[in-house]
Amino acid sequence: MGNLAPFAKMNGLGNEIVVADMRGRAGRVTPAAAVRLNADPATRFDQIMAIHDPRTPGTANYVEIINSDGSMAQACGNGMRCVVQALAAETGERVFTFETIAGILTAKEHEDGQISVDMGIPKFGWQDIPLAEEFRDTRMIELQIGPIDAPVLHSPSVASMGNPHAIFWVDEDVWSYDLERFGPLLENHPIFPERCNISIAQVTARDAMTIRTWERGAGLTRACGSAACAAAVSAVRTRRTDRVVTVTVPGGPLLIEWREDDHVIMTGPAEWEFSGMFDPATGAWQRDETSAA
Repeated sequence: MGNLAPFAKMNGLGNEIVVADMRGRAGRVTPAAAVRLNADPATRFDQIMAIHDPRTPGTANYVEIINSDGSMAQACGNGMRCVVQALAAETGERVFTFETIAGILTAKEHEDGQISVDMGIPKFGWQDIPLAEEFRDTRMIELQIGPIDAPVLHSPSVASMGNPHAIFWVDEDVWSYDLERFGPLLENHPIFPERCNISIAQVTARDAMTIRTWERGAGLTRACGSAACAAAVSAVRTRRTDRVVTVTVPGGPLLIEWREDDHVIMTGPAEWEFSGMFDPATGAWQRDETSAA
């Protein structure tokens, strides 16, 4: 193998994450390396969080986010929690400021091990999400799947958390919908020029909801932090919930707060699985001999 870089296999509520340490290196994790890593059951992931040297003064690191198909992602809240846990364990620091292609964000590890990430300010303008055509009110857009007179899913709320999201509101159990079938069709619908993360959401109380997500570039996922945030803010906009809500994803609960300053704060756990070394160009890898299984 070539120029090896350290990595940690982690997860955030089952959202499978590879944290790649690219600090001090000029190169990037290639799409080919991402695809090869994802093809191995041991390192299968939803996102790679590649930690690079800072590009902007005042930030700790630049973090590049790569989907399992090798495409780039703008945001990954669960992945950012994994980055924070890894760096906190290494440095002893608790508060971090990162740069991503979606902008600057801050994060904090709490005494109890829970990690809060400031996911920034959501955007609701159709150009900002983006959509392919104008919708003045993005709390509900004209989009459906299934028969015209009896659609299975329809009228989603749409929002950007640095990446595009569509939330379909349902009254039934979110598991009663074949998201694996509908997800790819909706992700690639022409109304979404940059594709879209697709969520099904059921509100169960003013402070609680359950969602499932088909993640753009990754498929079905046990947790998508930015989708939980998009669902929470969209629930507030449609008067379904209050501004603090527990969003239960298949992997467990996330606490989402849409503060009065418009910033969305996501709090949840992260879990370390094992560490190793990998080739950022090819995806060839080896486990650390001292690493837990």
